[in-house]
Amino acid sequence: MAKTLDKDLKKLGRLETATADLARSLAFPGVALIFLLAVALFALRIAGVGDLAIYVVFGTVVAGYMALNIGANDVANNMAPAVGSKALSLTAALIIAAVCEVAGALLAGGEVVNTISKGIITPSPELDAQSLILLMTSALLAGALWLNLATILGAPVSTTHSIVGAVLGAGLAAFGMSAVAWPVMGGIAASWVISPVMGGIIAAALLAFIKWRILFKQDRVAAARRWVPVLVGLMAGVFTLYMFSKGLSRIWSPSAPVVLIGGAAMAFIGWAASRPWVLRKSEGMENAKKQVATLFIPPLILAAALLSFAHGANDVANAVGPLAAIVAAAQSGSAETGAVTLPFWVLMVGGLGISLGLALFGPRLIRTVGEKITKMDPMRAFCVALAAGATVLVASVMGLPVSSTHIAIGGIFGVGLLREVMTNRGMRRRNGQPTPDVIAVTPEEAVKAETKRQKRMLVRRQHLWGIAAAWVITVPVVAALSAVIYLVLTRFLG
Repeated sequence: MAKTLDKDLKKLGRLETATADLARSLAFPGVALIFLLAVALFALRIAGVGDLAIYVVFGTVVAGYMALNIGANDVANNMAPAVGSKALSLTAALIIAAVCEVAGALLAGGEVVNTISKGIITPSPELDAQSLILLMTSALLAGALWLNLATILGAPVSTTHSIVGAVLGAGLAAFGMSAVAWPVMGGIAASWVISPVMGGIIAAALLAFIKWRILFKQDRVAAARRWVPVLVGLMAGVFTLYMFSKGLSRIWSPSAPVVLIGGAAMAFIGWAASRPWVLRKSEGMENAKKQVATLFIPPLILAAALLSFAHGANDVANAVGPLAAIVAAAQSGSAETGAVTLPFWVLMVGGLGISLGLALFGPRLIRTVGEKITKMDPMRAFCVALAAGATVLVASVMGLPVSSTHIAIGGIFGVGLLREVMTNRGMRRRNGQPTPDVIAVTPEEAVKAETKRQKRMLVRRQHLWGIAAAWVITVPVVAALSAVIYLVLTRFLG
């Protein structure tokens, strides 16, 4: 009787879980639809009257849809290391990311808008405003549809890839090969290769520094007391350099010496302020790796917040760059809009859409990126977040639309491969001394050694190849889709 009751209760529990999952799967798209309806009503009020007003409304709704998908797919990469290392709960990560994404978009967003909206395609002089609007709308819709599909499949693709490929595809359909700004595309394509490599190298270098300066020391606690504040100061300095150079540009544009002095000053303040906390936290701490790792949790949370701020500043252009061109063309009645200005309400649509998309649809990819590629702990996650944040911030300062997805995942693979190389070379240390690998002298020992080496594969290769494949096909797929959408729209609306 008791066993039967237990089975019935388990079945009831599974039924309740399934019902809750179904309710969420139905409710979340409904919330997204309400957001898009609100965006449409807002755009109707902003657009006013005129022949092109309805195009502005439609373009704004599509931009909101794009922003939702950026939040669902791209922002997951920013918070995944912190969640995967158990430094943050999923709920806390979503809240922090939402706040920082909106702040980054509103305070520092827009630097790469002209690259997205005007730099990829050089329209012909005969292009009218309506054709430019249809081109940018097609690009937004194609990019959003691809990101939506990728999110459903659980693939962390690049939103920057998506929108750049979409603008390229629509531009080719409209004007042919001669309209493409190939030098700009070459620089963007180079950044897609450079950014993950740079993110991986910086993250691996930071982890190597932590290992040799802290974990491989006999007194790990004493080493952590010395070096953790230095890393916190580095993070504070990088963030301040970005804020002074770009983040506060809307209200203050300091000179280069002021930027450098401010960055150095904040780096010192970060170091000095964190020292007492580290000393107090480490008092009586066990000389164990897991205990020392807890000192990296607050810096990791700050680094993750920094990365979300940088993402909001950089990747909001993927949603609002084409929209800014649409608004400018509608207001001027011409495709020759010059430098595209960025209305505050356009940034608001992008920032809010990204945050809402993250909250509704981001958790699945957060778990994929944070837990399934390689095992994370607070130290590794800190290295990934700081490396990715620094790379994205530099890219935003340069006005270069690099992929934050590539950078973050490059950092994750960087720390994972470093651990794998060190493990396979027998560089794990005991009591501060290296332990050499066992030398195989017989065929049987060689087989055992190879089996042991295979078990030491600390990075899951299937995710590496799957993500790489998604990156490779993104640009051609989105470009083709965007070209088709543009041809359809011009046939019925042009």
